[in-house]
Amino acid sequence: MGRHSKPTESKAKRNSVIALAGLVPGGLVAVSNVGGVGAALPFLTTAKASPLTDAVAEPAADPEHDVAAVVPEAAAVTPAFAVSAPAPEPAPAPLPEGPLGMPAINFDAYRSAERVLAERDPACGITWMQIAGIGRVESSHANGGQADATGNLLEPIIGLPLDGSLPGQAVIMDTDGGALDGDAVYDRAVGPTQFIPTTWAQFGIDGNGDGVADPQNLYDAAASTGNYLCDGGTDMRDIVSATKAILRYNNSMAYVANVTAWSLAYSTGVNPSSADLPRIH
Repeated sequence: MGRHSKPTESKAKRNSVIALAGLVPGGLVAVSNVGGVGAALPFLTTAKASPLTDAVAEPAADPEHDVAAVVPEAAAVTPAFAVSAPAPEPAPAPLPEGPLGMPAINFDAYRSAERVLAERDPACGITWMQIAGIGRVESSHANGGQADATGNLLEPIIGLPLDGSLPGQAVIMDTDGGALDGDAVYDRAVGPTQFIPTTWAQFGIDGNGDGVADPQNLYDAAASTGNYLCDGGTDMRDIVSATKAILRYNNSMAYVANVTAWSLAYSTGVNPSSADLPRIH
């Protein structure tokens, strides 16, 4: 509709727009002068409406600056530059789950330990399944794989004090000042494969190549378990030699049977019946 068709109505509209413009801070409008938009609305920066009156200096008539002409042009204004967000990094591929529901991180640690021992002591012939049998019996694979992506346990696993209070339990006084087990009176078994401090000091090795041998790391614990079982010329491919090695870990034939059953299960994919496994705890 033209500006001059209805003078009274046109003036009312202009006064309404101008009164509204008096509520807009001049500084905020001034920075919007992109592509001439600010210049097209001079009354937004020059009107000095008082909050106590409707009287405002009426702008000079200018068809080029009609509000109706400005609105459709605003949609055509484009920014001088555009910033694109960086593409997100792809998520790491998850490790495959191990056999019989073994957590993926434990599965990887056991297989890594087999590779470490194949290089360190190839005559031993130990398999990841045999190491996994120890991990399953000692801590149920670190309480179901409770470790971060590098194998560090989310919470340390520390056994009971070796104070002779349980049937058949040896008494082992503190040997490391509590450095590994936090107990300065008695030693305790530590980590997912349960090493006592003196045994760890002798057989603990770095299994993940970070320069540290940590019993609370799945990779270090698995490689150290293999290192301990292979000690003394053990041949883990021979049932008699393997049995002797596992007895060094725990002097109990029930323990040997339990570890061997789980090792066989991981090599065949057949879950041993709980009725066939001796109870050792």
